[in-house]
Amino acid sequence: MIVFDLKCAGDHVFEAWFGSSSAFEEQRERGLVSCPYCGATDVIKAAMAPSIPAKSNSRSMPSTLPTPEAMKAAFEALAAAQSKALETSEWVGRAFADRARAMHVGDEASGPIHGQSTAEEVRDLVEEGVPIAPLLVPIVPPEAIN
Repeated sequence: MIVFDLKCAGDHVFEAWFGSSSAFEEQRERGLVSCPYCGATDVIKAAMAPSIPAKSNSRSMPSTLPTPEAMKAAFEALAAAQSKALETSEWVGRAFADRARAMHVGDEASGPIHGQSTAEEVRDLVEEGVPIAPLLVPIVPPEAIN
């Protein structure tokens, strides 16, 4: 068995196992290989880094974790960047999934929006290929501000 990194027409990258390179080509030509994210069957091999095992006589390097101060600084920088992006974004509340979907299919003019969605709504949007990203720092909905 061999594992390939694959890429669909929607730029999703994923892994798949095949018996051989020719087995991949045969299945791809028959439309049997599809993207697990969007279902596209227009799939190609993505660039892969070779798997080179470590030498048996070498020691592994200890991993270094960022300091708490570095983590705090990184989180504050992310929060500031998100806050700046939200200044030009429209709050759409619970209508987020419907608005994002409408923008994606062209039924509504696109622009930056933010709002609330359930985990199921997020999963559906991702499966439909709607480009979304979670907010890294929670925000308080405008109607909840005193």
